[in-house]
Parts: sequence; structure tokens; C-alpha cells
Amino acid sequence: MIVVLAGGVGAARFLQGLVQVVPQERLTVIGNIGDDRDFYGLHVSPDLDIVMYTLAGVVDETHGWGIRGDTYYTMQQLTSYGNEDWFMLGDRDLATHIHRTNLLHQGKTLSEVTEDLRRRFGLGMHILPMSDQPVQTHIRTPAGLLHFQEYMVKRRCADEVQDVVFVGASEARPAPGVLDAIKNAEAILLAPSNPIVSIGSILAVPGIHDMLHEASGMVVAVSPIIAGAPIKGPADKLMSGLKMEVSAVGVARYYRDFLDVMVVDEQDAHLLDAIEDLGIPAVATDTIMRDAAAKAVLARKVLEAAGLQ
Repeated sequence: MIVVLAGGVGAARFLQGLVQVVPQERLTVIGNIGDDRDFYGLHVSPDLDIVMYTLAGVVDETHGWGIRGDTYYTMQQLTSYGNEDWFMLGDRDLATHIHRTNLLHQGKTLSEVTEDLRRRFGLGMHILPMSDQPVQTHIRTPAGLLHFQEYMVKRRCADEVQDVVFVGASEARPAPGVLDAIKNAEAILLAPSNPIVSIGSILAVPGIHDMLHEASGMVVAVSPIIAGAPIKGPADKLMSGLKMEVSAVGVARYYRDFLDVMVVDEQDAHLLDAIEDLGIPAVATDTIMRDAAAKAVLARKVLEAAGLQ
């Protein structure tokens, strides 16, 4: 079994490459729920949904989230009643959130709901939320503590980042199966997701970080930072706000205590020595996932770095 720690868009595209190389049944995805939030009384799990929509072939590829060809009649009606529209949810997407919320109200755990959705989307891999207890990523700014969705979507990452706080993390527990999956994995792959708010939120759940030290499989990370910037998202703003070097070296340093191999883009090949000076072997390859073929090539390179090819 191969375990992937995953955020949203970057992780989903990386997984599109992995499923071309290994059977889905061999994969377990541990997903970030730090971005989860209630909207209009509905529990929305953006990263879990992005992974499922993408692998099921229904995602809106233009945005990287939501369902392709969706309509927005419900949102239009909600805004006519005076509701805010900064977090847009399509009509078919809303059906997912209504279904999830109904099952949660019936007493199902988030793990059980995610398993239900996984089966309905016809996916063969295991998909586990990092925890069944709520964990919310908040960004400390001069304007106060903002939920990550408000910071990123509503305020468009305009606020100065002073700190990142994982509210509820210290009381949370890993979801059933998470620790066993990591402990027994052939390899643990950290997708090219935001290291602070996607992977970082997973690591904040007590027990997960420590289990990475006990894992028998190699831990391999793909840097989401290429030539000093992310392909998508605010990783650079968050890393800079936390006084971290915005580079593949900065990502390697963040993962340093448990990481076995770092995979960086070929544009950052000149950073290999600096990463290896941290005691982490590093590999440079093309990590820009332009199309299906490029995703498969990257997946093979990462598996090779993990000793599985």
C-alpha cells in the first residue's frame, strides 16, 4: 500500500499520475480537512471533494475545483436574499454538501461519509480524512484571526500573514485507519500541496507526525515551490509570513525531521546540494503536471525515489 498525504488541486493532479502507474486499490489518500467550513448550514470539505471529483473525472479542470458544467441557480437565488457570494458553490456541488451534512446529522463520522462518497464516485482507492474531529486552519493577520477560506477566497490573500493556527488540532485524533496506513505503508508520499496549510494541518493532528518516524516505508515529498513560487495558491505568502525561505530548500527544511527523499523541479536542480546538506537526498525532475503523460512520468520518478520502481 502507498499512502499519499494530500491537499487539494496539486494533490489531485499528482494522484491522476499515480493511478496511471499503480492500481487504485494500492493507494490510500489521507486528506486535509483544515479547509473545511460550514456554508449556508452545509459542511463543505473542499480538499476531499477536489480529490474525489478529479479522480472521478468530473472536476471543472479550468478551476481545479467544483463540477464541470455546473450551474449556479441556487447561489443566484441565495444572493437575491442578501447572502454573500464570495464562496461559490454550484448546484451539483451543493448536492454533495447536502448529502454529507445529512449523513453527519444522522450520526455518521466524516470518515464514514467520505467512504460513502468514494464508493458512489466509483473510486478504488481508500480516502481517509485526517481526523473525524473538526480542525480549522486560521491565519493570524493584522485584521485578526481569519479562517483560511476567508483569507484566501474572500480576501484574496491580501492580508499580511503573522501566524498559522490549527484550531482544534490538539484535541483531534487521527481518523480510524490513518496511523495504521502510515505505519504499514510501502511508501508515504507528500503530494505537491501547500506545506503549511495542507500538509501542515495533517501533521498537526497528534500522532501523525510521530508515526512518520515509525513508518517502515520511505517518506518522499514533492516540492510545490518551483523557482521560488507555487504553481497555484498562497504557499509563498504563508512561508514568507512565517519567515521561511520560499524555495524547495525551505520546504525540505520544514519536512526535515522525517523526510527520506525530496523531489524538486528541474528548474531547482541548483538547490540539490543545499537540500542534501540538510541530510536529505534530493532528486530533480520535471514536476510541472501539464498533461496526463507528464503526471505519469512524475509519479514514476517519485515511486523510483521511494524505491518502488
